Amino acid sequence: MSAYFKDKGRVDPAESCTEKITALLAQAEEFRLRFAAGAPQRDRQRLLPHEEMLALRRSGLLAMRVPREYGGPEIDMVSFSRIIRMLAAGDPNIAQGIAPHFTNLEKLRIYGTPAQQKVYFDLVLEGCLMSNAAAEREGAFIGDVSTLLFRENGVWRLRGNKYYSTGSLFSSIILVTAAHEEGGRAAIFVPVDRPGVTVADDWDGMGQRTTASGTTAFADVEIAEEEILRIPAYGDRRTHEGGFAQLIHASIDAGIARAALEDACEYGRTSARVLRESGVRGAIEDPYVLHTVGEMAIITHGAESLLERGAALLENAVRVAFAGGADADRLLGEASVAVAEAKYATTEAAIKVSEMIFRIGGASATSARLNLDRHWRNARTHTTHDPVAYKARAVGDFYLNGALPPINTKI
Repeated sequence: MSAYFKDKGRVDPAESCTEKITALLAQAEEFRLRFAAGAPQRDRQRLLPHEEMLALRRSGLLAMRVPREYGGPEIDMVSFSRIIRMLAAGDPNIAQGIAPHFTNLEKLRIYGTPAQQKVYFDLVLEGCLMSNAAAEREGAFIGDVSTLLFRENGVWRLRGNKYYSTGSLFSSIILVTAAHEEGGRAAIFVPVDRPGVTVADDWDGMGQRTTASGTTAFADVEIAEEEILRIPAYGDRRTHEGGFAQLIHASIDAGIARAALEDACEYGRTSARVLRESGVRGAIEDPYVLHTVGEMAIITHGAESLLERGAALLENAVRVAFAGGADADRLLGEASVAVAEAKYATTEAAIKVSEMIFRIGGASATSARLNLDRHWRNARTHTTHDPVAYKARAVGDFYLNGALPPINTKI
């Protein structure tokens, strides 16, 4: 790791937790404004945000969930969700591009050995950005894995192809999900520049165009024993892994809704015209524009409130779980339900609010120069990440029957 990044995320022992959170939130707001300024052009020309990712690595924000015992700030889930939401309001591509980094850190905290935690948390404190490679195109079910970790002549090797390797073109390390030849699954920390690793820029989605979510190939890549995380089978025990991942996705969707709302207000104030028959002098006095903006704000703020509730419940559940509390399973399940509610609401908010912007602007708002349609394309693309119908079902089962959701990473 370059000395330039050295200890950018490490906490000053003299700095209080509140002071650190305040500083990180201020940083996130600066990034939101910076990212928003270039987001339309990056989307229109499909320019990958390499400079923006480099700035994040230099900032220390990527270490915000590193545990305090390893020198990180370990900020709470509510503050973490707010920061992701702010970054997504600036550019959801960047927020999604760093999402795997944070899910990797939680996996490391849950499944890693103390030695592994020390190595990889230290790297993150120095500015390392991680990505992941989990999804594959083959298989009957979402989540099926054919990529194999196997031993050959006493050496571990990794073979397979991954799609949706989000953020891999920006990262130093990829956490690869693979089938373990001895049974079960493993997650392997693989340096991007290791021989046999090929990262392709072939993601062509209609939205979230610059997340670098392309294909990654692993051609019998040599793996060290200490780079392997053994992952229990689904259903083995409940952790916060799934709820945390869903919290990130919900935060990104909420950020998209917020950005669409802000652009709608700006367009209404500066560019929108009204019908002569409206009887008013400008869009800011048009009752139908006022109604539309009001509805957009209500939808956005309602989703944000559910998101904060879900984050708070998840924070409490995680604290109890790591303390070995007897009711950890129940609290983690209830937190997953709350996050599922938030994910459903933020999905609806992102899609609806990003569409409603055109009720204010009319035909002029569809100009390619403005690129306001990117909000809807981003929302529609990102919200396909996992089906919210299953979330609504799980929420209903909980409130009707008291059933905790299944143990997986989708609810």
